[in-house]
Amino acid sequence: MLRNVVIVGGGTAGWMTATYLKEALGDRISVTLVESARVPTIGVGEATFSTVRHFFDYLGLAERDWMPACHASYKLAIRFENWREPGHVFYHPFERMAKVHGFTMADWWLKLGGERFDKDCMVIPELVDAKRAPKYSDGELFERSLHDGGDRKRQSTMSDQDTQFPYAYHFDASLLAEFLADFGTRKGIRRVRDDVLEVRQDERGWISHLVTREHGDITGDLFIDCTGFRGLLINQVLEEPFESYQEYLPNNRAVALRVPADVEQTGMRPCTTATAQDSGWIWTIPLSNRIGTGYVYADEFCSPEEAEKTLREFVGPEAADAEANHIRMRIGRNRNSWVRNCVAIGLSSGFVEPLESTGIFFIQHGVEQLVKHFPDANWEPELIASYNRAVARCLDGVRDFLVVHYRCAARADTPYWKATKERPLPPGLDERLEAWSVRLPDHTSVYPYYHGFEPYSYNVMLLGLGGHLPKRSLPALDFLDDTAARAEMARVRKESARLVDSLPSQYEYLTS
Repeated sequence: MLRNVVIVGGGTAGWMTATYLKEALGDRISVTLVESARVPTIGVGEATFSTVRHFFDYLGLAERDWMPACHASYKLAIRFENWREPGHVFYHPFERMAKVHGFTMADWWLKLGGERFDKDCMVIPELVDAKRAPKYSDGELFERSLHDGGDRKRQSTMSDQDTQFPYAYHFDASLLAEFLADFGTRKGIRRVRDDVLEVRQDERGWISHLVTREHGDITGDLFIDCTGFRGLLINQVLEEPFESYQEYLPNNRAVALRVPADVEQTGMRPCTTATAQDSGWIWTIPLSNRIGTGYVYADEFCSPEEAEKTLREFVGPEAADAEANHIRMRIGRNRNSWVRNCVAIGLSSGFVEPLESTGIFFIQHGVEQLVKHFPDANWEPELIASYNRAVARCLDGVRDFLVVHYRCAARADTPYWKATKERPLPPGLDERLEAWSVRLPDHTSVYPYYHGFEPYSYNVMLLGLGGHLPKRSLPALDFLDDTAARAEMARVRKESARLVDSLPSQYEYLTS
């Protein structure tokens, strides 16, 4: 029976993997995590999307247990600024749109028009603008009225059958790693702080043990590579090929800052902001004690010095004393993330730029799939192949979704933005774009394998980006009574106002 699991690398990837495996498999496995104090973590502030709540729920961690320790805040949406044109704003919220007569409100909005599709069809954008928390002061999650086919019903947003779970989190990634390390060691995970000097293999080429500086040999059955972009085990030792996405996605570098903030005075907008720039985009992540911000860019169009200057000017005087962290990103994935007795999770497995906050999602997805495919001493080849298919499809699907952001953004006012319209498309995306020029995406026309994003997300992005809209609204809507659709838009506006009036601000909620 396979019992000894050795994780190489700490950070969020290592400790999320360790704690999840230990919770799932308990004392039937031993978990040893080896991390070096000489290897810094990359994160300066991490944004997530709503599936991350399953991770904390699975570990039995309530928000009051971990959020204060990690300076965490709520995230209800991503705010996109300047992607269509300078000054334009739209939201990608954690909220599916209602349906009327079987058609989504995105379809109806194309037919009826309005001021702003996101605020006409969803309530979360107004909550974000008002800096509201997703919960009432007593901790109850907010509700909204939904409408479907003319029959009004009351549903909690916690119902996954009817609405997307309405929030995720921002947190300090290094603090979360330390929190999980303390949590995990109390659960029996062995933590080894040491440098790996050598990785030894047996006659089959499988990893047999690590040679460490101070703790000698550390043997294991299953080795998990959480060493980040280095890919110490999966790439350097096992020589698994890395398949780059750089042909399709433009950005390969980032520069990040930790910026102090007086959140009591300014409040906390419960969203990640992605602000388009001449050669990329800037993230803004509000934590309970500071702002995490960074410029993601393509060095083909912008030097690191220019990028840092742009970021500091964007932030303003608060950035004066902030130390810049320059990051060279490896965009793409391993051909296989599970090779022999080694599984890569996190950056060592694959990565796309953090435009849709998928870094933590990839870690969570990788370890959840590992539990589902966990091997015994037979090391069934089909289990390994199935795991590799699931991970590869997930990464490829997110790649395609991000390509849509650039190809379908109306902005084309700089060499960088012009080039985003000229890059090759991943296989199959050209056919999907052609289909979306006739009708908005649905479950039959989006990337067909699980990658975390549903058709409503594609609809939101196409309507917001503005560069690839259907040529006209669906002809079928001309034959339907639009009264209920107009009523739904009015109801959304009314519900938005009610929730803004009744929910506390995020600052009030987190400090109460």
